[in-house]
Amino acid sequence: MPELPEVETTRRGIAPHIEGREISEVIVRQPRLRVPVPMDLGERLVGARIGELSRRAKYLLVPLSGGDVLGGTLLWHLGMSGSLRIVRIGELPRKHDHVDLVLDGGAILRYHDPRRFGFVDWLVDSPEGDPRLARLGPEPLSEAFDGERLFALSRGRRVAVKPFLMDNAVVVGVGNIYAAEALFMAGIDPRRAAGRISRERFDRLAAAAREVLAAAITQGGTTLRDFVGGTGEPGYFKQRLNVYGRHGQPCRRCGAELRLVTLGQRASVYCPHCQT
Repeated sequence: MPELPEVETTRRGIAPHIEGREISEVIVRQPRLRVPVPMDLGERLVGARIGELSRRAKYLLVPLSGGDVLGGTLLWHLGMSGSLRIVRIGELPRKHDHVDLVLDGGAILRYHDPRRFGFVDWLVDSPEGDPRLARLGPEPLSEAFDGERLFALSRGRRVAVKPFLMDNAVVVGVGNIYAAEALFMAGIDPRRAAGRISRERFDRLAAAAREVLAAAITQGGTTLRDFVGGTGEPGYFKQRLNVYGRHGQPCRRCGAELRLVTLGQRASVYCPHCQT
């Protein structure tokens, strides 16, 4: 599933090609996504100009102005297997290429999603009021996220620290891959109850989460199977993974065999020697 670094990589990849461009045509080949594509999307968007792209958690926000929209935002989510990429006019669609935004200047923003768990939706009002965004926690690379917040929210909590870190009300965008890697860097056993972790260790965990996510963004995300960035390139952070997907292999730090457990219905790999 594309996580925060993959979505941020996509935003950075497509932004130079679409910001300031006018939408000349909208092609919807498959409207039955997780949220059905609005039937009048083409009528609304043709003639609108794209503003500066932003990201909130794993959502891409595409602001529009002019044409018939008079302001509004496209809310895009990549789901489990979705990707957005830039192609040239005349490039034939592949299977599972569901939505095209044809732009002036000869480029197309094309949405590909084999599993159709992603969506594109139209928001007339401010995105901050949308229920999908309103209850989200802070961005992990912002000053609002730190060990103090983790420590305060964890008091009295028996939930294991890994699903606690992955809770979008605590902090957004720290998905399964990056939570596992951050816990390894911080030396914390993912099974440990969040309420039993000290402030000092949460400081290390917050710093590790920021470091892991920043490094993944620099490397273009993690390509495990489906993900490609906005220009069609895979992400290379997979080569730097210490624990995720490596159960049964030796720990890169101490050589102990990495173990696999299930936490919050997600597979979790950890080192029994380095993580306590």
